[in-house]
Amino acid sequence: MSPHDPTNAARPAPDQLFQQIADYTLGVDRLTSGEALETARLCLADTLGCGLLALSYPACVKLLGPIVPGAVLPGRGARVPGTGYELEPVQAAFNIGAMVRWLDFNDTWLAAEWGHPSDNLGGILAVADWLSRGAAAGGRAPLTIRDVLLAMIQAHEIQGVLALENGFNRVGLDHVLLVRLASTAVVTRLLGGTRGAIINALTNAVLDGGALRAYRHAPNTGSRKSWAAGDATSRAVRLALMAMKGEMGYPSALSAKVWGFQDVLMHGRPLTVPAPGFGSYVMEQVLFKISFPAEFHAQTAVEAALALHPRVAPRLADVARVVIETQESGKRIIDKTGPLANPADRDHCLQYMVAVPLIKGSLAAEDYEDGVAADPRIDALRGKMEVVENAAFTRDYLDPAKRSIGNAVQVFFRDGSSTERVAVEYPIGHRRRRQEGAPLLWQKFERNLRGRIPARQADAVLSLFQDPVRLHQTPVPRLLDLLAV
Repeated sequence: MSPHDPTNAARPAPDQLFQQIADYTLGVDRLTSGEALETARLCLADTLGCGLLALSYPACVKLLGPIVPGAVLPGRGARVPGTGYELEPVQAAFNIGAMVRWLDFNDTWLAAEWGHPSDNLGGILAVADWLSRGAAAGGRAPLTIRDVLLAMIQAHEIQGVLALENGFNRVGLDHVLLVRLASTAVVTRLLGGTRGAIINALTNAVLDGGALRAYRHAPNTGSRKSWAAGDATSRAVRLALMAMKGEMGYPSALSAKVWGFQDVLMHGRPLTVPAPGFGSYVMEQVLFKISFPAEFHAQTAVEAALALHPRVAPRLADVARVVIETQESGKRIIDKTGPLANPADRDHCLQYMVAVPLIKGSLAAEDYEDGVAADPRIDALRGKMEVVENAAFTRDYLDPAKRSIGNAVQVFFRDGSSTERVAVEYPIGHRRRRQEGAPLLWQKFERNLRGRIPARQADAVLSLFQDPVRLHQTPVPRLLDLLAV
C-alpha cells in the first residue's frame, strides 16, 4: 500500500518539516551570529516597550490578568511586564503576546507571508520566567536573558523562513499560525523537551489548523487582530506542556492525504523551506517599526506623506487627487475604501495612514482612535486617493537581496500643479538603515518605558540594556521584577 493511502494504518516517519524544525531548535549552541544577538537585544527592548505602551489603552488592558479572578501564582508565576500580575505560563503568554501586538508597533517580516516574529516573545518570556522562578525555589540556576535572546533568534527564524515561500494569506489563513509553530518548537526546547517531544508538540500545533484572516479585512476588521498572536503563542505553551507530559503526536499531520494540513488548507501545496534552511537570517534582516505604528506595507508611504505635509496641509481644499504607488501585497491587504469602523480598521487602511500625516504632519497610535478619525478632512482626502501597484516595488519587495517595502506618494491640485513624487524604498527600520534607526529605536524604548515604569526601575532597565554583557548574564526574573508595577 502507498504510504499516503488514507486507509493504511501504518504510522509513517514524522514529516520532514517537523524533523527539520526540531533539529534546528535543539541546535541552539550553533547560533554564533553576533549580528543576530545584537539585533535580538534591540528587538527585546523594542518589543517590551511596545507592550508597555499598549497598557495605556483600555481595550487592551481589559483582556489582561488571570483567565478567571484569583487564578494567580504569587512568587511562582510568570510576571506580566508593566503590571503586578503573576500568572501560570499559558495565560501569561497570552497577556504578553496581546500587549506586544496591540498597537501594531512591534517588528515585522515581509515575504510571501508576513507577520511579526516578536509575537513569539509572549510564550518565550512567560515560560522562561516561570521556569526560572521554579528553578530558584529548588536551588537551581535560572535561565538568563541570553537564553531568551537565543530563543527569540530561533523563533524569528522558524516563523520567517516558513514565510518566505508559503503564502497562507492567499488561502485565507492568518499569519499567526506561524507564531504558534515557532513558539511551540522553541518553548518545548526551553522546557527540556527531547526531539520526539518537540515533534509531537509541532504536530499538534499543525492539527490546530489556522485562524481565518477575516478579522483583518473589511467588512469584519476588529480587535481580534490585536490579540490573535497572543492567543497563538499561549496555545503553543499549552501544547508544549502537554508534550512534556508525554502526549502523543501525529507524524503526517502535514502531508496526510485528504486529512492533512496541506490537502485540507493549502490546496495540496506542500510547505517548503528554501535553502539553506534555518539559521539566523531573519533576526538579522528583521524590520523595526520605529517612527509610527502603521501596518508595515504602509511605513514608507507614511514617510513620503510626512515629507509632503508642508506643501499639502495649507492647500487641502485645493487637492484634486492623491496617487499612492505600492507593492502588490500592500494593495491587496490595506487598500481600503468606505467607512472605517474602529482603530483596527484604520491602522490597516493605506489611505487613512497617508491622509493623517498629510494633514497633521505626524502619525501616532492615538490617531486611530474615534476622536481623531472624526475629523472630516481625513475621509475627504481618502476619497481623492488612487492606489496603484508599482511593479518595480513588487519585484524588490520579493527580492531576497533587497526586501524593500517601497511606496510613492504624489498630490495633484485643482489648478493643474502638483507636488513632487516622493518615493521611499526602505523604511527607517530596515536593515539597510539600521545605523540610522538604532538610536531612534532606543529613544522609542526609553519613551515607552518611562511612560509606564517608575523612574528608578526604568533607570535600572535602561542601564542593563546598554550593557550587553551584563544583560546576557541577567537572570530572567531580575528583568521581569524591574518591569513590574
